[in-house]
Amino acid sequence: MRSSAVCVVLPALLTTACASFDGRGLVAGRSTAAEVEARMGAPADRISLPNGDSVLYFSRQPAGRAMYAVTVRSDGVMKSIEQRITRQNIAKILTGAWTKNEVRELLGPPALAGHLALKPREWWEYKFREYPDYEYRVLWVQFSEDGVAREVLDMRDPELVRPSGAL
Repeated sequence: MRSSAVCVVLPALLTTACASFDGRGLVAGRSTAAEVEARMGAPADRISLPNGDSVLYFSRQPAGRAMYAVTVRSDGVMKSIEQRITRQNIAKILTGAWTKNEVRELLGPPALAGHLALKPREWWEYKFREYPDYEYRVLWVQFSEDGVAREVLDMRDPELVRPSGAL
């Protein structure tokens, strides 16, 4: 009896967990911030916008390779949901102009961050998947001491690239 209950409950739990990965089932204009958090978990970050809206960031980094941003209106109702680490968004980052705050607002909090040993630079790392090829990629953004983006590097994830001829 106990094993049959596990066979029924476990797949249901796994299906629910998968459905909440990207916020599937949430409806713009109807779902509330509480429903968003119940479905997607606690946000990795939260930013208040000047118009009273807020953006909740749900990181699926590093293995999930996604960052979902849910915009919630000032009345607590979801306005939109989108995956932020995309080629189109990466192209918006202007080196020499964009600040850490602007990059964080666009892409969300980084999966990893650190400082270069030989240069006064801070780096942020984001892992993502390029569609439609499903290629595993990694993005690094480097910031100078004044908090300005100086370099943006997007490449295939070196941890997952096989040597040519390897199976």
